[in-house]
Amino acid sequence: MIIGVGADLSDIRRIQASLDRFGDRFKQRVFTELERTRSDRKADPAWSYAKRFAAKEACAKALGTGMRSDVYWRDMGVVNLPSGQPTLALTGHAAEHLARLTPPGHEARIHLTLSDEHPYALAFVVIEALPKG
Repeated sequence: MIIGVGADLSDIRRIQASLDRFGDRFKQRVFTELERTRSDRKADPAWSYAKRFAAKEACAKALGTGMRSDVYWRDMGVVNLPSGQPTLALTGHAAEHLARLTPPGHEARIHLTLSDEHPYALAFVVIEALPKG
């Protein structure tokens, strides 16, 4: 059963402007340590940060909270499954909200797809509840 869907389009130029203006302060406020490490290794980090920014916005929409209700940027982090497929790891209030959305006897699975075509980065999130077992 689908319990949430969200999409977001992020302008890579806007993320680059935030990186230029606020630098580490922006990175530490919005991104997890893992996301910063992975993005900073890229030849053009703004592309990577823009995709992760869009993923967080899309996830907040799928949770039905937006970026409020005590759901914070670093409560959602883009991670990769062993196959390399991206997904989101939730902590803090985002994880608590997801637990409240998930019906008893089910477990939540977050599906994430990312894409970019300059000057935009796109993220699409589907949160699915699957029966346990």
